[in-house]
Amino acid sequence: MPVYHKSGKIPAKRHVQFRKPDGGLYYEQLFGTIGFDGMSTLMYQVYRPTMVKEILGEKDVRPQVAIEKGIKARLLKGFEVSPEDDYLDSRKALLVNKDIHIGLAAPRKSLRNYFYKNADADELLFIHQGRGTLRTQLGNIPFEYGDYLVIPRGIIYQVDFDTEDNRLLFAESFHPIYTPRRYRNWFGQLLEHSPFCERDYKLPQDLETHDEKGDFLIKIKKEGVLYDMLYPTHPFDVVGWDGYNYPYGFSIHNFEPITGRIHQPPPVHQTFETSAFVVCSFCPRMYDYHPQSIPAPYNHSNIDSDEVLYYVDGDFMSRNNIEKGHITLHPGGIPHGPAPGAYERSVGQTETHELAVMIDTFRPLSLTAEALRIDDGKYYRSWLE
Repeated sequence: MPVYHKSGKIPAKRHVQFRKPDGGLYYEQLFGTIGFDGMSTLMYQVYRPTMVKEILGEKDVRPQVAIEKGIKARLLKGFEVSPEDDYLDSRKALLVNKDIHIGLAAPRKSLRNYFYKNADADELLFIHQGRGTLRTQLGNIPFEYGDYLVIPRGIIYQVDFDTEDNRLLFAESFHPIYTPRRYRNWFGQLLEHSPFCERDYKLPQDLETHDEKGDFLIKIKKEGVLYDMLYPTHPFDVVGWDGYNYPYGFSIHNFEPITGRIHQPPPVHQTFETSAFVVCSFCPRMYDYHPQSIPAPYNHSNIDSDEVLYYVDGDFMSRNNIEKGHITLHPGGIPHGPAPGAYERSVGQTETHELAVMIDTFRPLSLTAEALRIDDGKYYRSWLE
């Protein structure tokens, strides 16, 4: 996150004495990525963050791959994923490879009985339905329909939902998630032609500092195993912090689409990137304005990547019979493009009100058993006349 941010109380210099009102020392923790080379945050905590009281158990939560390799285009009916009370139980991984796990969740209840830390992956949550607050050791972020939440690996968090009808798209990335390089200068600042800017970010606020001892359960995922760790102090005991490595939010409704006289390629919709995949936001926008333009996308071959589209709202102009919550997978190796009739009926249209999230992966995706449960089984034939 290339924006400096701070919250709470911090000393004037790094790595110096910082004392509590009773004269004791606060405990400093460097929270960083990529060793000591990546983005980091310095936290100051009431208690030693290294104390573990007990390891109560462990559970293998690796996704069960049903189809490792394939070339068949798929349509997954996302709203058929059943709601569950527990936040983690509700998360169903659908499309996976060594770089990313993509899935859906429909949690009914807030995550309050325990804390969660993903030590394997950065998490990207997209809020399709519901609203609430992401509570973390570095502060809180209110969220609502259309928000992306970026949670760096290692962040301890809980989720308060104000609603019971919640639908989330999630991506667990085994590579750090960044803003697109194409829209940043060499200092990391977003450029003038970027479709969003730093003002649009939802930064963590309202730092909670809990000076509490007791039994605090943190579920930590490491190498696909979920460990139940009992800590003797409240994990939200940070009195202050500063740096660049922290969770933040961004609303898809604040993405300002780039348009042109002729059809613009998908990279203009890019919102996030890693070394292994990109995330794009397709938002309401004016169509191309060349007098002979064809607003629908041209057919293109996915030779080097798999394309995943999650349909959020509106009438997605290039497809037929698409509903909210549907996921399409267009695998690498074969071309794909507009559904029959979509190319022709786009001529003369002036705008679209579609809303969708696209994830393009640079390695092939496998399907899980959960994905096959909601697969329509016939999407690959949808381009026939």
